[in-house]
Amino acid sequence: MNLSAPFIARPIATALLSIAVILVGAFGYLRLPVSALPQVDFPTIEVSTTLPGASPETVAVLVTASLERQLAQIAGLNSIASVSGPGTSRITLQFRLDRRIDDAAQDVQAAINAARGTLPSSLPYPPTYSKVNPADPPIMTLALTSDTLPLFRLSDAADTLLAQRLAQVGGVGRVIVQGAMRPAVRIQVDPAPLATFGLSLEDVRQAVVTGNVNTPKGSVDGPRQAATVQANDQIRSVAEYRNLIVAVRNGAPVRLSDIGTAVEDLENTLNGAWFDGRPAVLVDVQRQPGANIVETVEGIRERLPELERALPPGAKLTILADRTETIRASVRDVEFTLALAVVLVVLTIWLFLRSPRATLIPAVALPLSIIGTFAVMALCGFSLDNLSLMALTIATGFVVDDAIVMIENIVRLIEEGKKPLEAAYEGAAQIGFTVISLTVSLVAVFIPLLFMPGVVGRLFAEFALTMTIAVTVSMFVSLTLTPMMCGRMLRSAEEERPGRLSRAFERGFAALTRGYARTLSWALRHEGPMLLLAAATLAGTAWLYVVAPKGFLPRQDTGLIVATVETPQDASFARTAALVRQVADAMRADPDVAAVATLAGAGTLNPAQNTGRVTAVLTPRNTRHADAQAIIDRLQPRLDAIPGVLVRQQAVQDIQIGARPGTTQYEYTVTGPVAAELSDYAPRLVTALEQRPELRNLATDQRESGLRVRVEVDRDRAGQLGVTMQSIDDILYNAFGQRQVSTIYTPNNQYRVVLEATPSLRDDPTAIGLLRVPATRAGQTVAGNAQFAGGGVQASQVPLSAIATVSRGAGPLTVTRQDQFPSVTIGF
Repeated sequence: MNLSAPFIARPIATALLSIAVILVGAFGYLRLPVSALPQVDFPTIEVSTTLPGASPETVAVLVTASLERQLAQIAGLNSIASVSGPGTSRITLQFRLDRRIDDAAQDVQAAINAARGTLPSSLPYPPTYSKVNPADPPIMTLALTSDTLPLFRLSDAADTLLAQRLAQVGGVGRVIVQGAMRPAVRIQVDPAPLATFGLSLEDVRQAVVTGNVNTPKGSVDGPRQAATVQANDQIRSVAEYRNLIVAVRNGAPVRLSDIGTAVEDLENTLNGAWFDGRPAVLVDVQRQPGANIVETVEGIRERLPELERALPPGAKLTILADRTETIRASVRDVEFTLALAVVLVVLTIWLFLRSPRATLIPAVALPLSIIGTFAVMALCGFSLDNLSLMALTIATGFVVDDAIVMIENIVRLIEEGKKPLEAAYEGAAQIGFTVISLTVSLVAVFIPLLFMPGVVGRLFAEFALTMTIAVTVSMFVSLTLTPMMCGRMLRSAEEERPGRLSRAFERGFAALTRGYARTLSWALRHEGPMLLLAAATLAGTAWLYVVAPKGFLPRQDTGLIVATVETPQDASFARTAALVRQVADAMRADPDVAAVATLAGAGTLNPAQNTGRVTAVLTPRNTRHADAQAIIDRLQPRLDAIPGVLVRQQAVQDIQIGARPGTTQYEYTVTGPVAAELSDYAPRLVTALEQRPELRNLATDQRESGLRVRVEVDRDRAGQLGVTMQSIDDILYNAFGQRQVSTIYTPNNQYRVVLEATPSLRDDPTAIGLLRVPATRAGQTVAGNAQFAGGGVQASQVPLSAIATVSRGAGPLTVTRQDQFPSVTIGF
């Protein structure tokens, strides 16, 4: 049976079919998205909650544990990990590869709703979820700076304008505003004048809560007209807050300005960001798992001109990092390699066939097979990435084999004296089954890759399928177009007159053949030495396999370096910020670093207050003197010389298998049901691992040496005075927790009113005893104060030092959990 006969007999139809393959393939090529690697992301969702002022232990107990109990019941969940830091809770849920992320998101929202009843009522914002992998670096980072506008105005523009508009772009999973984020009115109260008036911070809080309201007030509906009732019940400006009446003493009003002040500032002053040394607001854009990076960034770039026009005058928006630049560059390099491979293969064919007509046939069949592959790739939902293009590059040698086999057989028959058309019919009939068997044998090689499970299988499935598609399309072309062109274009040996260059190559091939014949004869006469040589080769191959370095994927140079900075665990935010800026200055001084973004303080990326993050954007690869790893090695001695910091650098990678942001290449997580035992055994494990010569740069997320100020309340004394623990907690929270006590509603956003003690009190832990708490027992003498008037029950104020002692101690900076158990992660 001759499968090629109908196509040889109908050259016009065969040519039209080939043109159709080219058109469909070109259309498929234009539809193929561009990415670095195939989409192999685990469906991952992060649940975030904020409780300002809460310690990591409080967040872990009140927020994280309550949410985990509901989230752990979701079907298809692979792992659940959480980090509870100062005032923040982050829970990362990683699902099976076959779980649709949109379906998982619905289950997560249902679990959050079910947990609302067990969450603290004081949460300023409800828990939110984002369809992102927190370990993934941002696909784009924007820096918002200004020489004239204050930072809180930039934060407001980033939060109300940039974050909301960018989140609407398809593929965007989350937009994070770094650098204190939201503006607020901060009420700073001095305890000294507060005590003079016999007031407490709780009285101030109540005055602010009742003085700033925005509730429905109804309407007036008369016989002929109706009107809506409004009032000046909401306080919007800082001046109005300063004039707010807190209490009345001796018939005179006590205003907020008499006991403190109100300033326009940021909602969180323990977090900051800088761009090239200048205070800035950073906007990190993360993609959804499975979203194409290049398409998502293109959608963002289309929005940027509109957003820049909407920014307030004086604000400057700069693209700090764009991960698609290196992706596009790497794809261009692979595309050039593919084109070069096609050219080299065609030249090699011409070198051996030495016939322009015979060379033209595979020169047409080879690109046709590759172009036809693009059409099938588009139907399968593949992308133009490094692996699929590498598969096409490798397939170039396989694709041309089918055409060469067909051409050589037909040329052999022509050299035997047959007419070209007759030789095409007979040669195609003889070799058709061979072409099919060659294709099937090549496809069989990639079958195991198609059935590999997990991330490896998902990663290499596109590679294997692309190779399979290419050789299958090549088989189709070799059975249709190639024999048709051979029958119409080839000529007999008499008609083909070789040129001078062809004759020179022929003499060279003849000499090569004679040399091969002599070496082959020698090898056949010396069987023993040849067998020893074969055994030595086999042994050497096995030895090289054992000693060769092994890894999952090679380290990439994406043009970004992330440095994680850790300062002493008792470092304040001001000290941490200063040290992190020193690290940024040292990195920015490197000639291969184009820009640097700095982030300090606990927040979305940093788990604790003593940590910071520096992102270095490298200059383009063609202008750099070294790759990313060489730059890291060059920078590390300079960073190690900065006293008081521990800096770990990593080049940003395109693939993140895990869902936990790490500072090392390898990580192990140790879990246990009892946190005390884990705290005892985890350091022992770290000590043992440090003795291993194969490991270096060990790191652990166990932070147990943070300072704590502990208030020990004499409950008996407090009970005698009618002081409750709730009132003590409220006073401490009011003074030191950046407590959000009220909300200012505007058409575009909601701003918080934050209550706190004056900065001088917040800097001095011993001043905690100056705070006054409400007491409801009369007839007592407290700390030398006059006896309360009357014999009944009346409100009064008690210094906290009269019923409590303040001491310092150690405590954790973060609380981490894995699958609802306390955990410690060790990396190297």
